[in-house]
Amino acid sequence: MKQKISTRKLAYLGLLTALVFASNYARIILPVSIGGTTAFTLANIVCALAGLILGPIGGLASGLGSALYDLTNPVYAAESWITFLTKGALGLVAGIAAAKLIKKDDSDSYKRSYAKYLISTVLGAITYYVLYFFKTFLISGLFAEEGASAALGFAAIAGKIPASIFNAVVAIAVAPPLAIALVKALKKSNLALEE
Repeated sequence: MKQKISTRKLAYLGLLTALVFASNYARIILPVSIGGTTAFTLANIVCALAGLILGPIGGLASGLGSALYDLTNPVYAAESWITFLTKGALGLVAGIAAAKLIKKDDSDSYKRSYAKYLISTVLGAITYYVLYFFKTFLISGLFAEEGASAALGFAAIAGKIPASIFNAVVAIAVAPPLAIALVKALKKSNLALEE
């Protein structure tokens, strides 16, 4: 069955792509000697939010916005395509889970809606960090300069765990209530996405 993308959904896709791009600038780079650059960032909130609001197509907004940011920064530019896949997976998985859990005619209480958005965000974050740590392991360990080993890859992952936990917890704590508030406001103003 062929599915059409509405003009409103396309506009929200562009808006959320731009928000993901801009939110990547809200970061604090940490000096970590193993494994390249590690940062505290607020972009994961908006990546998850894109999936929660747009559904699976939110993965395109989270991946594209993050990859565009990478292209503006020489430190990340070479890995922009990997970022597109990993951050896109965060939004995609959160969007798929939200689309399955949240029904159009749900009249759930805030508590139940929050739980559904929370589960969706957790699944998206887990997917992202599994892919992110796998990429870190490959690039810092197995594909690094001659003589690198799996031990170096695991050391790089260990160096990224504190910032990754912080980023995941902030996204999981902030994205669900923000999504509920935005969806409620969009419905109230007759700007909700039609299914």
